[in-house]
Amino acid sequence: MKYFSFIVLIFIFSFALSCKKQSDNGVPITAVDIYLYSNNPSFINLTAVGGYVYITGGVRGILLYRKSNSEIMAYDRNCTYQSTQPCATVVVDQTHILAVDTCCHSKFSIYDGGVTQGPASLPLKAYQTTFDGNVLHIYN
Repeated sequence: MKYFSFIVLIFIFSFALSCKKQSDNGVPITAVDIYLYSNNPSFINLTAVGGYVYITGGVRGILLYRKSNSEIMAYDRNCTYQSTQPCATVVVDQTHILAVDTCCHSKFSIYDGGVTQGPASLPLKAYQTTFDGNVLHIYN
């Protein structure tokens, strides 16, 4: 009986380790700790409220959106609906208000990451940010 219990315990433990960690919204968990400097010419579009840029990081890249003079939002570009599909990446549309998934055509507000049109039912994965006017820190 001890052998059987031991084998079952090993099986459960190895199964748990083999699973890819997912966040609450289905997007894989990945470490993010990025510092950006506002004087970098690549981020000129973030100088005005309503501006956005894409950066490398997260699962499929990160969408940065200037929400106010003191707040910059950071969202993973991985769609929350069928997040493992190769094309499940959001891009900002021509209105500069919505991020649209290129696969399922779900739409998300870049103001708060919320779903505006399904089939997605969960918001974009948001990363924490701090911004002191010169340095933007993106992290989880």
